[in-house]
Amino acid sequence: MDSQKMSLGFLSLAFLFITCSSAEFLIQQVTEGRGTENNSSYNLQANLGVTRVLREERPSSKIVTIAGYSVIKERTEVYESSVFEAAGYKWRLVMYMNGNKNDGGNGYISLYVRMEETESLPYGWEVNVDLKLFVHNPKQHKYLAVTDGAVKRFSAAKKEWGFGQLIALSTFQNANQGYIVQDTCSFGAEILIVKPAEKQEKVTFISNPPNNVFTWKILRFSTLEDKFYYSDDFIVGDRYWRLGFNPKGDGDGRPHALPIYLYAQGFRPNAVATNTWGAVNLRLKNQRGSNHRQLYSAAWYPIRSGYGVGVNNIILMKDLKDTSKGYLVNDAIVFEAEMVKVSVTNIVPV
Repeated sequence: MDSQKMSLGFLSLAFLFITCSSAEFLIQQVTEGRGTENNSSYNLQANLGVTRVLREERPSSKIVTIAGYSVIKERTEVYESSVFEAAGYKWRLVMYMNGNKNDGGNGYISLYVRMEETESLPYGWEVNVDLKLFVHNPKQHKYLAVTDGAVKRFSAAKKEWGFGQLIALSTFQNANQGYIVQDTCSFGAEILIVKPAEKQEKVTFISNPPNNVFTWKILRFSTLEDKFYYSDDFIVGDRYWRLGFNPKGDGDGRPHALPIYLYAQGFRPNAVATNTWGAVNLRLKNQRGSNHRQLYSAAWYPIRSGYGVGVNNIILMKDLKDTSKGYLVNDAIVFEAEMVKVSVTNIVPV
């Protein structure tokens, strides 16, 4: 009986390769769309360690389903899929159902991706790929994704990359693991082209930028209401800024202290809008001398307008209203902002 089964297996496999239409051994190939491009930086050092992670999403580039695994489970021949397109190039999946002995695959399934139809590519061509190969686990409704984190550099000298030890046969053939259901199993590939970035976002910190001192004089201080007042906008670096305060106090300082805040506003035309570093000396000027009240503040200001950083007690109200101290003169106060460091962002070549 065993010899009859073996003979039937040999005959079925031979008939498949001759006619490509065996009833016992059906190979279904599904191309799931083109790969996508990824412009992140990458590391070409080999073998960063193979990882195997289950995920729900199907492979994006290619799926090959074998209906009739028992027919070929003992075979050592290589199976090559049809050509498929991913990320603008042509590929094949190359499978060794009993392992590629020349790549440490004894006792494993080996799976590779080979680049095809490269004749039209320019001399010296190279294609860098973030490659993931997959084994379907129908029992868990997930795919085992296998990768080693290293970018694969395809070239005329090296057109094939993959894993000699994709999955151990002892695991794959274990019915409890769920990789083979009703004598059917599936494999896949995800091919993401890695193009090194040609431009980078560069953040530069500028100390004492031009026009970095803004002075704001507030008249008729005693008549001001219990609300926030804001200065005109002023520009330092690539961003507009303004000062703001409530004459009746704010937060924990209310009503015994005077607050002052620096607010980030919009950006100058054509500026790169990102978070902005702002380091500032906030001052309440002494109008009769040099004994100014000063606070240093530094923070990342978000892209949105109206974010303020400062202090709710630059001076106590009793000291402010003591005219002999020189901060309130002729019912006027003077705030000053000295921007000592700001960040500017530009898009520049790498």
